[in-house]
Amino acid sequence: MAVHSFIRKLLKLPFLKVTWCEFRSWNRELHLGVKPHKNGSRCPSCGRRGKIVRHQKKRRWRDVVVCGITVFFHYRPKEIKCPTHGRQTEDIPWAAPLARVTYRLELSILVLGKRMTQKAAAELLKLPYSTFSDIIHRVVQRERDGHKIRGLKTLGVDEISYAKGKKYVTLVYDLDRCRVVWAGKGKGKDTIDLFFKTQLSEYQRAKVTWACCDLARAYVSSIQEHCPNAKLVLDKFHIVQALNRAVDEVRKMAWRDASKEDKKVFRGIRWLIAYSKASRTKGQTRKLNLMEKFNRRIFRAWMLKDNFEHFWEYVSPAHAKNFLKTWITRTLRSRIQPLKDFALMLRRNMDNILTFIENPITNAKAEGINRMLKILKNRSSGFKTLDGFIDMIYLTAGDVEIAAQIPQKFCTI
Repeated sequence: MAVHSFIRKLLKLPFLKVTWCEFRSWNRELHLGVKPHKNGSRCPSCGRRGKIVRHQKKRRWRDVVVCGITVFFHYRPKEIKCPTHGRQTEDIPWAAPLARVTYRLELSILVLGKRMTQKAAAELLKLPYSTFSDIIHRVVQRERDGHKIRGLKTLGVDEISYAKGKKYVTLVYDLDRCRVVWAGKGKGKDTIDLFFKTQLSEYQRAKVTWACCDLARAYVSSIQEHCPNAKLVLDKFHIVQALNRAVDEVRKMAWRDASKEDKKVFRGIRWLIAYSKASRTKGQTRKLNLMEKFNRRIFRAWMLKDNFEHFWEYVSPAHAKNFLKTWITRTLRSRIQPLKDFALMLRRNMDNILTFIENPITNAKAEGINRMLKILKNRSSGFKTLDGFIDMIYLTAGDVEIAAQIPQKFCTI
């Protein structure tokens, strides 16, 4: 078997021919002269063969590392005359237009970038760290260029911190498919308005039937303004979280006013109050019942919190509304200020809370994606720029599978 045929079979290059080879032992590089096999002189726009006009300068493409050896392709692209599109540079089957690396190397970068730190992946592929991150950015931008969001019916909105100093990125999710469809800097109304104005047409906004977000007024008002047909559901997790904070504030107020003897009784109460009825043991419930004797405000706040859990079990919106009105009235009469503030918030957003009974959607899927992104951020010890973080968001949780967009027949390793 000829050396060139052996190299072609060893590196799995059925789509090109090897014309010459050179191994540079001092830096462990294998340089190959190649040319397209049965696919040359084709127009990049329509795929038709064209007449060769001239040969351009020799170009070099970096390929994957094989047995610790970095492989490079060398080729002089032809300029052809397409009957339809005129003079064009022929399609290069092993790399994207104007790229300096092959499809195989791009796929390796994407796969390793999702599974390990960029620094470790760059060392494995013998690439500078800056080059590795630049290639990820270019590939993500290339594959998402011109992408349009399709079939968005259940929308979720949340934010995630990407750096110290209260720097946030707003994420918009397709809750039906558990994917991020858009990411933008900031967390105010201007940010979410930018999504609706630039990413969705008027027809697409009308097709959104359900939306879920936290208690932020910016998100609520923007969704109501741009999606007139969507029923908004305030996230159950954030409502429960707000109630737990209100009850804990009651405990803090009692702790500050308590004597040293009473503080001994309060120890451990903080976590017991936060538990749901299903999570507490009988012994823990008995300990909380002692609060009726030592501090009736904490006891009353705890009883109201436990009673509110029944709301999530209702099936009929009418019965749920009656329960909510009764609970709000009882809470306002309790003279416990943190809980009164929470009750007033419920009254202001009652319509958007009752929609949970019709369709019990939550941002649980979004929170799961956020947890994955936080692990990614911590594993990378943060990102220098927001663009780098957004690239990794689209790569790991975006609605476009970036790696699947690369032509697979040119990526055999």
